[in-house]
Amino acid sequence: MLAPFQIAYQTYGTLNEDRSNAVLICHALTGDQHVGNPHPVTGKPGWWLPILGPGKIIDTERYFVICSNVVGGCLGSTGPANINPATGKPYGIDLPIITIPDMVRAQAMLVDHLGIDQLFAVIGGSMGGMQVLEWASSYADRVFCAMPIATGARHSSQNIAFHEVGRQAVMADPDWCGGRYIEQGKKPKKGLAVARMAAHITYLSEPALHRKFGRNLQDRDNLTFGFDADFQIESYLRHQGMSFVDRFDANSYLYMTRAMDYFDLAADHGGRLADAFSGTKTRFCVVSFTSDWLFPTEESRNIVHALNAAGASVSFVEIETDRGHDAFLLEEPEFYGAMRGFINAAAKARGLTTI
Repeated sequence: MLAPFQIAYQTYGTLNEDRSNAVLICHALTGDQHVGNPHPVTGKPGWWLPILGPGKIIDTERYFVICSNVVGGCLGSTGPANINPATGKPYGIDLPIITIPDMVRAQAMLVDHLGIDQLFAVIGGSMGGMQVLEWASSYADRVFCAMPIATGARHSSQNIAFHEVGRQAVMADPDWCGGRYIEQGKKPKKGLAVARMAAHITYLSEPALHRKFGRNLQDRDNLTFGFDADFQIESYLRHQGMSFVDRFDANSYLYMTRAMDYFDLAADHGGRLADAFSGTKTRFCVVSFTSDWLFPTEESRNIVHALNAAGASVSFVEIETDRGHDAFLLEEPEFYGAMRGFINAAAKARGLTTI
């Protein structure tokens, strides 16, 4: 049990009179609700700003867009850094383990609070894609169309392995203090930075890394034959790690990675993924990227096969790119075209005005 709890969320656009134009965007592992507005900590633009806004793919002049920070997160929704009312101290790792279904259940409460019976669309990539699948399975009658992107119906053993490396890096930091670092005025920055560095490698691809960095040296002409950041890729990863610790809570990182590891949609349906979508009327568009080795195309094909077996309306697109898993966050014209086409077709079927 987790009570009481709060959800931090952002909305964009206006809910129409019959409340039929609501779009829920689900964020990825280290994402947040600031999908279309500047981040309050970093000041950076919204993480999906190229597709969200007036006249864009998700047109905020036509759709009412909702994006919430997941339960267990650290941008306003109840998470490990929040005060446990039973103790008056931060939850730390006393917070109950949060699962993907828990996140979606909390989002459903938010949608209820906003007075919306059915969402026009639920869209998300990576961990956000897992939430999309959970929505389409557990709340099928409340989702008109769904777009799971660069995701899977369960985590692979390789992905669990990378997450475990990250968790162990955090917990091995002396400043983690058994999860009680906030009470002691500390922060496991080094451990969390290493976790982020390891994870960030999985979001990229070897061709992209080679194109961007190769074996180029960082601000020097020769190797130092020491342990400073000789190579640009080393400096880049160190920067990614250290900038991450300023905006994310270490315990939330443990909880979020665990939620992804535990997700297995078929397991809740007798081991048969198709049964998770039995009788669904939701329209689906499943998207993968050729160079994504975190959630390779085969994972998306498994979802498509299950949806076909369930008799669902499903389209599938594999985007050719060398930008790896992070491609869903970057400007990819073919991806944008597929998203625009799917949303417009679904809007027409729903009776909403299209571009």
